Amino acid sequence: MHKFLPIAYFENQFVPFQDANISIATHALHYGTGAFGGLRGIPDPQNPAQMLLFRLDRHCQRLSQSARFLHFDLPADKIEHTIIELVRQNRPQTSFYLRPFVYTSDLGIAPRLHNIEKNFFIYGIELGDYLSPEGVSCRLSSWCRQEDRSLPLRGKVSGAYITSSLAKTEAVESGFDEAILMNAQGKVSEASGMNIFIVRHGQIVTPGFEQDILEGITRDSILQIAKDMGISVLERPVDKSELLIADEVFLSGTAAKITPIKRIENYTMPTKRPITEALRDKLTAITENRDPHYQHWVFSIACN
Repeated sequence: MHKFLPIAYFENQFVPFQDANISIATHALHYGTGAFGGLRGIPDPQNPAQMLLFRLDRHCQRLSQSARFLHFDLPADKIEHTIIELVRQNRPQTSFYLRPFVYTSDLGIAPRLHNIEKNFFIYGIELGDYLSPEGVSCRLSSWCRQEDRSLPLRGKVSGAYITSSLAKTEAVESGFDEAILMNAQGKVSEASGMNIFIVRHGQIVTPGFEQDILEGITRDSILQIAKDMGISVLERPVDKSELLIADEVFLSGTAAKITPIKRIENYTMPTKRPITEALRDKLTAITENRDPHYQHWVFSIACN
């Protein structure tokens, strides 16, 4: 069971989480006409009264961009200010995850984005490890990642996640932890809610944006960190067979952080993961505000 933060933001005000409720007739509930974000917060190891949010500005920019697909003008700075105040009011004592959500809030039955009310809410949950840091097993999903010509994949549109849900359940019910989806061209795209990387001959390779992936913020961070560490990075199409012979394979995401893959189908992956571990250690230091070079990525909120 999730432990929700006690205060939510709903219909332009801060209210107790249990009072933030929508109608069963809400338009977005029926048509998937919503878009969401997700970001982690942790207590500052040096000062537990300070909460640290990783790349807050980038998360707010992406949600604002996602809202545009819904014909909803929601400025990034409004999202950012609301998140900051929500954290201050909740005063979390442990690691947490925030879920901001924009949606068509009218009570109607016609699928549309014009002449319809939109709204915005945020809630939070306490959250530790989303996936096992020791590594996960993955199957290749029978479900295909959608194409950008049929869904706006540059946004985290809620309706698109039916495919992720189908793939995740298929994987778990067949004995795996996670799913890897291929795109319509038969190339590796992403996991159910994470980007994917392989390491071959000391070089990091990951599917590019043209492979119908989500523009992951953790993914972007890893690419920048790797370049700063002098690790070669290549964004290009990835074949299924490359997964099975890679030296290392790992997933990335806000919830998953950096999670190694230990098995794909019936192929056991190497247990030595020097690049994965180096990147994970670096990312952990950055999110805990222990790396001065990346302090601009970490936003600190006083919760006294």
